[in-house]
Amino acid sequence: MITSPSHSPRELVARLKTVLRRATPKGIEEPITVDDLTLDPVSHRVSAELKPLELGPTEFRLLQFFMTHQDRAYSRSQLLDMVWGGNVYVEERTVDVHIRRLRKALGARHEYLIQTVRGTGYRFSSQVA
Repeated sequence: MITSPSHSPRELVARLKTVLRRATPKGIEEPITVDDLTLDPVSHRVSAELKPLELGPTEFRLLQFFMTHQDRAYSRSQLLDMVWGGNVYVEERTVDVHIRRLRKALGARHEYLIQTVRGTGYRFSSQVA
């Protein structure tokens, strides 16, 4: 906690980085691979069978969320909260648009990973539903 105005901006930044480092779950910077699909959160790159994939920023965040929360079904509103953030007001169907873009970017080889859960939402799983 800052107690006096004499702290330098550099010290404030250093303190914030320390707090954020403690708050970041372990392993969040490690690349994640599922069935030859690799997401590297540090370099912000995704590759399939060692070939780079082009993803928009929202599709990247959506894929990162899914790859770090596998085998659980999430509703559209849960995905909006977790990927877009709780203070964003967008239609739930926006999720469907980004899921469609993500599946297209993943290609026929990996689109099975993002599964539609009827009446619920979506799930990321390497196990065929």
